Amino acid sequence: MPGYQKYKEQSIYSMSNLELLLLLYDEAISRLSKAEIALGDKDYAIFEDCLRRTTRIVRYLIDILDMRQPLAQDLWDIYTYLIYDVSLIKSGRERRKDEIGRISHILSELRDAFEQAGRKVSDSHYVQRKSVQG
Repeated sequence: MPGYQKYKEQSIYSMSNLELLLLLYDEAISRLSKAEIALGDKDYAIFEDCLRRTTRIVRYLIDILDMRQPLAQDLWDIYTYLIYDVSLIKSGRERRKDEIGRISHILSELRDAFEQAGRKVSDSHYVQRKSVQG
């Protein structure tokens, strides 16, 4: 297994910032899906663990925000709301599958928006103008 772990680490280190960001979103969405299944199975230990990990990922997304960027405050507000909403679900006041699905949907929309923005940036080609002499 150490070989696989080393391969996994190397593949993460070779990812672009956008790929790492999308990976974080994918993991949070995956954890919410597992939490939803665990809730249905009444496996509250897994349910709690998945919500805890989702919260850690969203907190990390807050930590890496560059607050000098125009959308950073809006993202901070969304992430803070998601953490609050997950805490309500976790506390038992809102143990409803539809709430988990709603949070997952918000994260999916953000993920897709970043992926589309990344594609637009990578599709832009900047060509230096050079004069032809001769």
